[in-house]
Amino acid sequence: MAANMTAIDLGKGMSAADLHEDTPIAGSFGGEDIIVVRHGGKVCAFAGKCTHQGAPLETGLVIDGTVRCPWHHARFSLDDGEAVSAPAFTPLDRFTVVEEDGVVTVTGKDEQSRPAPSARSIGKVVIVGGGAAGHACADMLARSGLGGDVTILSDDADAPYDRTAVSKDYLAGDAERDDTALPEPGLGRGPAPKVRTGVAVASIDVEGHAVITADQDRVPYDILVLATGATPITPDTVKAADNVFVLRTLADADALKAAAKDAKRAIVLGASFIGLEAAASLTQAGLAVTMITRDSVPLAKVAGPEVGKFVQALHEDKGVTFHLDRELTQFDGHTATLDDGTTVDGDLLVVGVGVEPRIDLAKAAGLTLAGKDAGGGVAVDAQLRTSAAGIYAIGDIASYPDPRLGHPIRVEHWVHAQRQGQWLARSLLGGVTGSYGDKPFFWTGQYDTSLHYVGHVAKPDDRRIEGDVATGDFAVFLKENGKDQAVMTCGDRDEIALEKEAAWDAA
Repeated sequence: MAANMTAIDLGKGMSAADLHEDTPIAGSFGGEDIIVVRHGGKVCAFAGKCTHQGAPLETGLVIDGTVRCPWHHARFSLDDGEAVSAPAFTPLDRFTVVEEDGVVTVTGKDEQSRPAPSARSIGKVVIVGGGAAGHACADMLARSGLGGDVTILSDDADAPYDRTAVSKDYLAGDAERDDTALPEPGLGRGPAPKVRTGVAVASIDVEGHAVITADQDRVPYDILVLATGATPITPDTVKAADNVFVLRTLADADALKAAAKDAKRAIVLGASFIGLEAAASLTQAGLAVTMITRDSVPLAKVAGPEVGKFVQALHEDKGVTFHLDRELTQFDGHTATLDDGTTVDGDLLVVGVGVEPRIDLAKAAGLTLAGKDAGGGVAVDAQLRTSAAGIYAIGDIASYPDPRLGHPIRVEHWVHAQRQGQWLARSLLGGVTGSYGDKPFFWTGQYDTSLHYVGHVAKPDDRRIEGDVATGDFAVFLKENGKDQAVMTCGDRDEIALEKEAAWDAA
């Protein structure tokens, strides 16, 4: 972590003795925040804020030739500032730096253009799905010069966007709609992939190496990447109505935001991360929110009851009312009736009880599916290959063998999906070998509190807590088969999640 939080005017220079190996130092040049890092004996300088959401990189961690963002764990190469790991895509600006006579001085911004990409063609790549995994895969292929051979087919009406903002910043009113857009795949380097929105794929002709759209358009492929994501679950007790909402897409958020303008009371069904984030956003928008959940404690199945009670208290302090251990038996558009006869009035209902992988396309094509003990979804091997030659599956639908845990898992995290997409692209290009093994990572923001989670365990039964959960300064270490396999952090201990991720990567 950073040894010096004070920005130094690096145009005037700093003592080289104060710059230690792999320790970012905050500085400024011409009014811009920058960092300088000594790595492998060489001094380099880059823009000081993460290009994802502006986190200060001087508080990041340097490992394996990258600086890692302290907030959402994006990684930037210390060779050239490239964003090599999501959720950041845009590279860091580079600065020229000189070290002589015991003084390190930044002399200007490096305006040299980045080399033109020139990877060898791997044939026509069709990606079904424009979410986290599909966009990241297309971006990495395009950054390598192959964008012209890549087509994204997305049934979403919008071009790829950051779905993490749907239930957080955008719903809360802290971000505009345009702010949710993801960068154009390939960042404008060479040909851009073709992104076809509003296009549903009806079937896969496995033998003929083509997908067929709902409009009977035949799209041939040499490589097919399934990144179809997941769809929200709606219980049978919830009937479709104009004031009943799920929260998965940007269009979902548009509809909910519009309804919330004229509403005073909201009911949220399900204390999932999406449900809790929606509750926080609607509360911040001025609505009185009631949560109904079958759980005795929110999130207890993820990180234990201690964290769950902390999160519940966050919401209750903001006025949210909880009905725990309860089922919804009916919602008539104005009143929710619970299984104990309790009634709750609401102008709208948000359903956040979870999602299920969208596997209909894969199932109809005869691809091998994963069993319940492997998380469901589409079964893939360590290289993310399905049972059909030339077809891969990534993101929320992929059940893959986790090398640390020693068994298959399926993960529904945004950044994890992005990194699977990036890894697959590099694998197709011959840039990586072996097995996919990135550690799952996610964050959730509720009010002014953020929780970070690295790793994966099926149950939080074997856990150890450091710090004080009640005050929001804690780390919960979660074990599987006696070994630390995940950690959830909050407050001043957030850096532990980054350190654990780096340590597990290095192991």
